[in-house]
Amino acid sequence: MSHSEQSMYEPIIDALRRGAADEALAAAREATTDRPHDPVAQRLLAGALRLRGDRDGALAAIDAAIALAPDDANLHLDRAGLLLHARQLDQAETALARSIGLDPNQFPAYILQAQLALGRGDLDEAARLIRTAARIAPQHPQIAALEGSLALRSGDGDRALAILSQADARFPDEPVLRHALAFAYVAKGHLAFAEQAFRKLLENDPDSLPLRALIADLVCRQGRAADAATELAPVLDNPAATPALRRMLGEIELQAGHNERAVELLREALIAQPGDRRAIVAATEAWRRLDDADGARATLDPLLAEHPQYLDLWRARLAFETFAGDAAREVIARWRAAQPDSIAAMQAQIAVHDVAGESDQAEALARRIVELQPGHPQAELRIVDGLLARDPAAAISHVEGLIAKADGELAKRQLRQLLGVVLGAAGRHAEAVATWAALNAEVVSQRLPLPPTSAKRSDWPELAIPEPGAPPMVLLWGAPGSLVERLAATLSDAGAPLRSDRFGPRPPADLFQRYLTVDALTGGSADPAALVAEWRAALPTRGIRDGQQIFDWLLWWDNAALLALRPHLPEAELLIAVRDPRDMLLDWLACGTPAPFALESPEAGAQWLARVLDQVADLHEDDLMPHRLLRMDGISDDPAGIAQALAEALKARVPAVPHARFGGRRFAAGHWRVYAEPLAAAFEALHPVARRLGYADA
Repeated sequence: MSHSEQSMYEPIIDALRRGAADEALAAAREATTDRPHDPVAQRLLAGALRLRGDRDGALAAIDAAIALAPDDANLHLDRAGLLLHARQLDQAETALARSIGLDPNQFPAYILQAQLALGRGDLDEAARLIRTAARIAPQHPQIAALEGSLALRSGDGDRALAILSQADARFPDEPVLRHALAFAYVAKGHLAFAEQAFRKLLENDPDSLPLRALIADLVCRQGRAADAATELAPVLDNPAATPALRRMLGEIELQAGHNERAVELLREALIAQPGDRRAIVAATEAWRRLDDADGARATLDPLLAEHPQYLDLWRARLAFETFAGDAAREVIARWRAAQPDSIAAMQAQIAVHDVAGESDQAEALARRIVELQPGHPQAELRIVDGLLARDPAAAISHVEGLIAKADGELAKRQLRQLLGVVLGAAGRHAEAVATWAALNAEVVSQRLPLPPTSAKRSDWPELAIPEPGAPPMVLLWGAPGSLVERLAATLSDAGAPLRSDRFGPRPPADLFQRYLTVDALTGGSADPAALVAEWRAALPTRGIRDGQQIFDWLLWWDNAALLALRPHLPEAELLIAVRDPRDMLLDWLACGTPAPFALESPEAGAQWLARVLDQVADLHEDDLMPHRLLRMDGISDDPAGIAQALAEALKARVPAVPHARFGGRRFAAGHWRVYAEPLAAAFEALHPVARRLGYADA
């Protein structure tokens, strides 16, 4: 639950925490009446009903929550907790409880309170209650279930799995243990084991929509989207099937490539719940794949007429018109008529004005946005652009004023980064560099250390011959400042099975993620074949099924990886984004990079970048593995050019993405020369590798 949701539901949460069952129930019922499609409200209603002793009502409420959010694992965990049944304690446990002064009749109450504490995220209180209950019946299966669930919610998947697997072996018919064990498998990425655990539960409850949805989600996450669709399709005949279930099945059908079936389901879900952002996004993708702009308009226009308050519907509608064309202008006009003070509508209008060269109108709208929402980043940036064109000194003063008024360190840092851009545009290049360098130096301790680099070598293992019929494997990488993220965005929008999880909260722990791989391979302590096998074994947990093409966006690259790839993954092709190394350093310094690598100073960054790019030059000059260098210099701000470069590299059609997906323009190719004086020492380290990659000295 987010902080804003926590605040919204605080009266219910507080009543649950105090054990005020009637108060919690009244507040929860009011919340579900006001927000009937809100799974959080239903979840809290379940907690209130359970506190009041109405287990059946609580189960119905949590099932209603799951129907609204069928792939929310926390809701399924809550449901598992509701399946706990009080068991008759044997005489020894009763005697033990009395000998230590505890009332054995309180055991179910402790269990209930511990479950409620887990449900609201109060892990310390849950631990205290579990310890108390364990003094009464230490060997009871409910204790093991709670201890395992507590470990799971504390982020210790290994301990949860150990506790629950041992308890499940002792109590194989205890459903709550099986539930908790399955979730522990999920936390550890053992999706196939989790699927089997839930299937055993489904055998005893074959009509359970929550279990069926959970199994379908697990099957899909293992890369078997068509099987997942088959698993979930029968639930649509159930009167209890909700629009969220239809949306979930539509998403799965889309992943399976069944676009016609997907669009039908997603359209139904969207009509039933026009504010469901996931349904909007998935339906938009389905219409795009089918090239069915007319179908999109026929669905979205009536929905917008009835529900103009939904921002995502307007954005989806605009996606089916030529950017800034007459039809797009008409849609924006309707949007602004329906919502005159919509900031998003004004931003869309600003984009149209800018394309038409109507700078004064665009700036006037930006100033209106700032009136409505002071400090709005995009609007302030547009105002700064206008000032820069007329009066650079005024632009600098404007940004400095924004910094002085900004609340919070993050906002100030973003504005200081903008100040560097404005200083540079005003010709004060040394001050711009000093501003960016200071920003980077301040957060070195919060960033990832720069990956290690190995020494040059020539004793490579033989390049193996790919197995006939092996699926293509594309490894995508670019050093900081290469704008590899724009290649990734284009591939992702094109529907390629790109995996960008290495940049998220749960990256795979394989050879391409661990920094230790470099030393382990060059030092001979790692088995190259085992490392590649480990990478392959993790693919199903990353949603890649056998025989499927793979696009893996790498966090780092070092030629040491060739010791494993050449003999054991010869079907892999490496796509490397490159630019003039000096432009790369400038971009990294001023704009950052998707992987938050530490940039201690421009000179330190340049020295590391030179070593990394020297390896790229070695790989390219000696053709050490199948690869393509995608030169971004002339196309970094050109979506069509990027799409064409990818299409040529992959020998496949790749559509261009909207420029907005790139998040703003970057410095033009060769802009490093403007900063040649303040960055002279750093650029000196990069001149040799720039020559190797084909760039001029000056």
